[in-house]
Amino acid sequence: MGNTQGSGKIPGNTELVISVMLAVANTPAAVLWYKHALGATELWNFGSVAGLSIAGAPIFLGEPAGNGWESPSKLGITSARIEVFCDDPDCFIAQAVEAGANGSFDNIRNHKAPWGIHRQGGFIDPFGHIWLVGDKSPLNLFPE
Repeated sequence: MGNTQGSGKIPGNTELVISVMLAVANTPAAVLWYKHALGATELWNFGSVAGLSIAGAPIFLGEPAGNGWESPSKLGITSARIEVFCDDPDCFIAQAVEAGANGSFDNIRNHKAPWGIHRQGGFIDPFGHIWLVGDKSPLNLFPE
């Protein structure tokens, strides 16, 4: 099988930022919700597409226009699962649920993981996207 661990580097790039663009049927409504529910900051907004930042993490919203992707409301199923790693997943989820997210999707709890306990739960935002929110324990190299 060989070595499955990469070098962690891509030539010519010292640091990468990986983000997602969520397909939404109504970008202005989604921008308002993410700002209210998750404290997002609007970086830019062109009406049908917008750039946001949530606690420094970039996230983008866009209205599909027959260009190879679609919103969960049109598909009838989510088109992405967002993974958030933070210091206080309980608070993050509670804030989203208070603003109208469906919190019954995955109740927050302690999961047994090979490295120890991983606290995680989730919600479905009003636009049909699944968000799993947990502590930062999966971000460390395992085994060390």
